Amino acid sequence: MDDTKLGRFVHRLARYVAIAGGLVLTAIVAITVLSVVGRAFIWAGLSGIAGDYELVEAGVGFAIFAFLPWTHLTRGHAVVSIFTDFLSARANAWIMVVSDALMLAIAAFIAWRHLLGTVDKFNYGETTLLLRMPLWWAYAAGLVGAVALVIAAAYVLARSVRDALSDNPPHPTQGMVH
Repeated sequence: MDDTKLGRFVHRLARYVAIAGGLVLTAIVAITVLSVVGRAFIWAGLSGIAGDYELVEAGVGFAIFAFLPWTHLTRGHAVVSIFTDFLSARANAWIMVVSDALMLAIAAFIAWRHLLGTVDKFNYGETTLLLRMPLWWAYAAGLVGAVALVIAAAYVLARSVRDALSDNPPHPTQGMVH
């Protein structure tokens, strides 16, 4: 981790958003288990949780977006390094700059389109079928993770450029070995 004020901020942001995603995912598991158990004991007067599919759908969408900033910041994405293993550290550093620039562009595009989708759902007042929960709530929750990803991607790109321009670029992180 970069020991600058900005580096600490970005790491905290990504970590807290990922933790929120984990908590939501845990709640989704609990909702699913309770709903399945309720349906299994309909004969005893229990029932499934009304709107459980809607809650799972919204929660999983948020969780996916919530995990992306931390994954990118810690270079947790899958890496296929068949060809790059044989290149110098400097060449690999510039490959990381290009890939990080592409990631920032993709993250910005996704966040932009996600924002437009959130505004669209808000303007039309669309709701879920059973719970009548406004759809824009789920979109807005996912937007938090998408914006955090843009911030993390910009930081990672700046870090990659700094590393590539240094006199002794770090050796690239290796992908998983099977």
